[in-house]
Amino acid sequence: MSITGIVRNAFLPRQKELERHTMEAETLQQDVLRYLLAKAKNTEYGRNHLFAATKGYDDFARNTPINSYEELKDDIDRMRHGEADILWPGTVKWYAKSSGTTNDKSKFIPVSDDGLRNLHYKGGKDVVALYLRNNPKSRMFDGKGLILGGSHAPNYNLRDSLVGDLSAILIENINPLANLVRVPKKQTALLSDFEVKRDRIAQETIGKNITNLSGVPSWMLSVLTRVMEISGKTHLEEVWNNIEVFFHGGVAFTPYRSQYEQLITKPDMHYMETYNASEGFFGIQSTPDDKAMMLMLDYGVFYEFIPMDEFGSENPNIVPLWGIETGRNYAMVISTSCGLWRYVLGDTVSFTQKNPYKFIITGRTKSFINAFGEELIVDNAEKGLAYACKETGAEVSEYTAAPVFMDDKAKCRHQWLIEFAKRPDSMERFATLLDSKLQELNSDYEAKRYKDITLQHLEIVEARTGLFNTWLKMKGKLGGQHKIPRLNNSREHIDQLLNLNSAG
Repeated sequence: MSITGIVRNAFLPRQKELERHTMEAETLQQDVLRYLLAKAKNTEYGRNHLFAATKGYDDFARNTPINSYEELKDDIDRMRHGEADILWPGTVKWYAKSSGTTNDKSKFIPVSDDGLRNLHYKGGKDVVALYLRNNPKSRMFDGKGLILGGSHAPNYNLRDSLVGDLSAILIENINPLANLVRVPKKQTALLSDFEVKRDRIAQETIGKNITNLSGVPSWMLSVLTRVMEISGKTHLEEVWNNIEVFFHGGVAFTPYRSQYEQLITKPDMHYMETYNASEGFFGIQSTPDDKAMMLMLDYGVFYEFIPMDEFGSENPNIVPLWGIETGRNYAMVISTSCGLWRYVLGDTVSFTQKNPYKFIITGRTKSFINAFGEELIVDNAEKGLAYACKETGAEVSEYTAAPVFMDDKAKCRHQWLIEFAKRPDSMERFATLLDSKLQELNSDYEAKRYKDITLQHLEIVEARTGLFNTWLKMKGKLGGQHKIPRLNNSREHIDQLLNLNSAG
């Protein structure tokens, strides 16, 4: 029997337990809420919001306000300075640094010991449990996993307290036994200079039996490109004969899929999406033939949802999981065992089914274009680009888009800055196909495009190779979990990028 065959048995009880997500979703979530309230009732936040007297969801929603990071950041800063029992019991020593996708100001997300166990590591184990369930012939544990990580730094010089990328926190605290089945070595994984790290990872892994990859698609692709350069091979399976799966998350996979399929040509290569953020681990693609992810309900995360057509209104109709409607766009709100209470995560989702609850990520609450009432979201953009690429043979590496409010001819439009891995056969045709697909996908966009009255045909500006990475490097955000802002209602980011693009 292979090593994977032996390890597989350890996941059988959890595979059975996950069946509760199908028939007992509300019960699982009610159990999580009771756990969170009981655990945090004696914290400062719990006392201020009557957690000890809270009997159920209605009391919780009535006594606890909806919070953005701004509402919690003073308490988080006190925690970072060593104060205990503020948002979560005890002292929290780890903080995941996140800048989001539309805000340059850093956020510091507390990562408690309970959160490490119940949110992040539990999610990682379930990814493996579900993958092994779906792939009985897997041999992934007969080799090693290439796991990309970020870096960390001291937190206010407090002893044993660190701040950094979530991936670095996970690597720092991982069970030492896991190091037997993962690469690169810890010192390499935690390097802060991504370009140096990328080269060292390639050098360390070329001679290894790599069976699985885990990381953000954009950064992983950069590492694999370097592996190919050093090895001189054409396809990745020539370097790692037994490669079988890429566990990906952090950004949408759609823009990168065709590049991976050209790089890895073996027909039995698997791709499995995960939804893991600095704030927690929320979703896993549980079946290979369904791109929607299953919402994970027993991780110490209680979920609520705000309909996006009510987001920002004075009294939105906030609902728990059992109150959602399929096909509706929601902003996700979470309460977690890291001390985030009714926290607006910033991501938007749409549920495709119930029992089990499955969803797709549709975008960000701040990553959209609605300058003229068109309500364009990231999900529209990803699908539109995928269609235009398919029809023109193009491949997109990176992109961002923003409105042109009025040019010298009093015309308004969307401007797309796109870095192509492979240029389309016709840039004009690519733009036309993208524009028409967006109209097909989004009735508001279609209405504003009607006869070019409100919104004119979109414009595409081709970015030079490496532009987006150069921009991230200038901002000190190359590598790790930093992301390109896809859609923005302002021109702050795109103007910076256009100026850099023009400068060559």
